[in-house]
Amino acid sequence: MDNKELVLKAAGELFGDKDPSAVDRWVAANYRQHSSLAGDGPEALRGLVANLPDGFRYELARVIADGDLVALHGTYHGFGPEPLVAFDLFRVENGKLAEHWDALTPVVTKTASGRSQTDGAAEPGAAGLTEQSRKVVTEFAERILKDADYSVLTDYISTETYLQHNPEAADGLDGFGAAAGKWAAHGKHLVYKTVHRVVAEGDLVLLQSEGEFGEPVAYWDLFRVDDGKIVEHWDVIAPIPATLPHDNGLF
Repeated sequence: MDNKELVLKAAGELFGDKDPSAVDRWVAANYRQHSSLAGDGPEALRGLVANLPDGFRYELARVIADGDLVALHGTYHGFGPEPLVAFDLFRVENGKLAEHWDALTPVVTKTASGRSQTDGAAEPGAAGLTEQSRKVVTEFAERILKDADYSVLTDYISTETYLQHNPEAADGLDGFGAAAGKWAAHGKHLVYKTVHRVVAEGDLVLLQSEGEFGEPVAYWDLFRVDDGKIVEHWDVIAPIPATLPHDNGLF
């Protein structure tokens, strides 16, 4: 069983079957938690699973595997009064879930592009181009997101096809520019300070970053790359809580 299969199996038993005993099968004794929803260690995860409400379910949109890291993108129903779009990132070690990060944001039913926050290509494509895709997105993150050098924006984002899943941005560079202008008018500027992780498989690349958006936030950005340019984007922007139920930090 490879790491992608392992994480899907474990997540299915934990959050699909809502089976607390799955912790014994799939979770390492030194499980390290970064989520704001649970404390550290396997017993905290067991308690979370045991107390999932009736009607709780998870809809998987896509999965990306990169070495010992496996990312899930999907929607949780039942964690609160409204569905939550989420990225979950697991580190696998010796056949067990050893570490977990996540970010969640409410589902928006009416988006600027008409696309949902999770629809689009479900499987990574271009299997042989993982490192090329990683390079494009990593350079984009450094030059555009961190250094804010928008003069080279079209070196990295397609001017022909740029499909947007951020609920407030329409398709294309004009759509992104209009959304950025609206955010700035409300004192929200896209400030990226640190890229913590880059997870890539084929044409899909996930960035886990830290910055500000009117307040300290975690940015999770998923990009699809085609012919050397970014052509599609999904994201979750989540406020960084003042306190966490563990001492591991959000990142």
